[in-house]
Parts: sequence; C-alpha cells; structure tokens
Amino acid sequence: MTSIADLPEDVLVELLSLLPARDLLRTCRLVCTQWRYVVDLTTLWKRKCQRDGFYRQSLDRSVSDWKIFYMLCHLKRNLIKNPCAEENFQHWTLDKNDGNRWKIEDLPGAHGNDMPDTAVRKYFVTSYRPCFKSQLITLEKEGYWNQLMDEKRPEITVKDWYAARFDCGCRYELIVRLLSEDYIVLVEFHPEPVVIEQWSDARWREISHTFRNYPAGVRYILFQHGGQDTQFWAGWYGVRVTNSSITIGPLTSL
Repeated sequence: MTSIADLPEDVLVELLSLLPARDLLRTCRLVCTQWRYVVDLTTLWKRKCQRDGFYRQSLDRSVSDWKIFYMLCHLKRNLIKNPCAEENFQHWTLDKNDGNRWKIEDLPGAHGNDMPDTAVRKYFVTSYRPCFKSQLITLEKEGYWNQLMDEKRPEITVKDWYAARFDCGCRYELIVRLLSEDYIVLVEFHPEPVVIEQWSDARWREISHTFRNYPAGVRYILFQHGGQDTQFWAGWYGVRVTNSSITIGPLTSL
C-alpha cells in the first residue's frame, strides 16, 4: 500500500465515517472519484448512524436514504428557544399582552401542580385579558436547507403543555403555521380553543400535532399560544404554558 487510496473499501468507509458530515460532503467528496463514491455509499451513512446511536435494525426496511436520515437525526432538537421561561421573555414576541400582562412563575405555583418532567421549573402565565406570544422559526438558519424541505418534507412535530389553576377557569389556544418564503400560510394547525372550568384538577396537559405530506415551499414556522382566565380576576389567574417544542425529523430518534 502506497497511499490511503489503496485501502480496501470497507476500511475507507470505517475511517471516513469518523469524520463530521459537513467535512464529508464539502471536502472529502471532492478529493477524487473514489472518495466521492465512498462518501455516497449507504454503508457509510448507516455506519455513522450506528456510531451516533441513531440506528435500529427495525429501520432497515423503512429508511430509503441513510444520508438524509443521518442529517435529520443529527439536526434534530427543539427549535423553540427559551421554552420554559428560564430566560425571562427572551426570544418571544408578545403579540397580545393585556390585563396585568404576561408573567413568569415558579412551578408548581399557587393552586397548581408540578410538571411530569421534573426538569421544568418555570412557566408563563396569562392574565384576565388576552395574552398571546409567538416565535418565528427560519428553517434555513436552523440548518434545514430548501431542497431538503421541498423534496423530503420531513415530519414536523409540535408539542405544548398547558394548565389551569384549581381555583380559576381559563382558556388556552394554540396556532402553528407553516409559511412560504413570502409568509403565505401553506398549512395551519389551529384546534378549537380549550376551556378549563373552575375547580378543575389543575393538572398539566400536553397537546401534540405532526405535520406530514405538507406542500413544498415551507421556509418558516410560526408558533403562537396563549389565552386568559375566564373569571376576569385581576392578577395572573389565566392559563399557564411551558415546555413548548418544535422538532423536525424521524420520530425514531431523540
């Protein structure tokens, strides 16, 4: 053997699979015809999935493109910033801030309960007039390039948690929109507002929705939630929200 090019293909796959995906695609693939061929091999990307804990044998029949699968698994994370009020209202736009305005409180709060996820320590709470806040996610900035969104259309899963106080009723509302480059609504998830009556169990409830087979052209995701109390009491007796999330990619990972 006189150079790395003389290595057997399986050894080259093993070595290249140790490199970051960005280096493989932007540098290694351009070295020579042989490296381009190896970088494009399914076995290389399946090996990377195995290394990073994304691989399960049950996926062998369902994954058609292991390179895209790896990239989606690698990118997958919560795209909502500051979901649990740990950074005050940073990253949120306060679209409506009426009554005594939005406030942040510590769990479990007065006449409330702890979250199932004990890592969540804070929540946002609404007042006696409408309070809504939102985040606009730019997909390209988060690593999801246009061709990926248009051709592969990976699943987009939205989750949110909300609760009432035991002593006061409230109203909760969630709107999630997939937007085009010109901010045109391509798909929308807007379920009926939830009204929780006074003297409820005050437990935290999760709402979840997964967008599938949506149109090409999605460039932004707009997430908006909020509500108010139903007794019109001064203070912060309205719906409580926290632990919001938007994730993109295979449901089999993370």
